[in-house]
Amino acid sequence: MEIDLQEQRAYLLQNGRPVLASPISSGRYGHLTETGSFKVIEKERNHYSSIYGKIVDAFGHTVVADADVDMKVPRGCRFVPAPMPYFMRFHGSDGMHAGYLPGYAASHGCVRMPEQYAIAFFNSVSVGTPVTVFGRTPTGRYLGQSQSPFMRGGNRFADPRFSRQFDPRFGPPPPPWWR
Repeated sequence: MEIDLQEQRAYLLQNGRPVLASPISSGRYGHLTETGSFKVIEKERNHYSSIYGKIVDAFGHTVVADADVDMKVPRGCRFVPAPMPYFMRFHGSDGMHAGYLPGYAASHGCVRMPEQYAIAFFNSVSVGTPVTVFGRTPTGRYLGQSQSPFMRGGNRFADPRFSRQFDPRFGPPPPPWWR
């Protein structure tokens, strides 16, 4: 696997050639995704963050959307760990998993991708699969201005309503990758 932070894309490689490309959202300023050569060290289908999540009230309404376990939880509320389905850990607490893509680097260091791509990558790699992370995370004057190339020209991959679509250059993965 290769992860290009500059282009905000992940590539599944077979014999050194890309067979699938996915839009991603990598680590934001202050929580950048580490660059270097790594290996998949853990795979977990239904992983939950042990650090990040949200705080909800007794009715399940979000009180703090970007919470961590060290935050004081108001009376009558609770901390809910962030789901990280199809998690593939490759460095420390960082990994690739299904998640929301706002169109710019926004995570706490993980590499988020649309669910179908996460499933395809998850089903195609094993513990020990090499992972190369390279490039620099795009930055603007502030986080919200950092715009992924997927947002340019109204790209459907950055729009969460269409995050289940596949890159037309590579097409959807063959059915065995889904199962």
